[in-house]
Amino acid sequence: MRADELLTVPEAMARLKIGRSALYDLLRTRRLASLTIGRARRIPAHALDDYVQRHLEEVAR
Repeated sequence: MRADELLTVPEAMARLKIGRSALYDLLRTRRLASLTIGRARRIPAHALDDYVQRHLEEVAR
């Protein structure tokens, strides 16, 4: 996966294996970075990696 790859909401949901509401909750609370292009929401692939890494570090504490 390219570090600058932009994912759609369904693609990000599939990679994290979570539902639409859970993904939008992560976006709304800014725990997962995203950008809006016109009316389209895109999630940088590296943002998923960052989120997973942060979550793992929190759980390990």
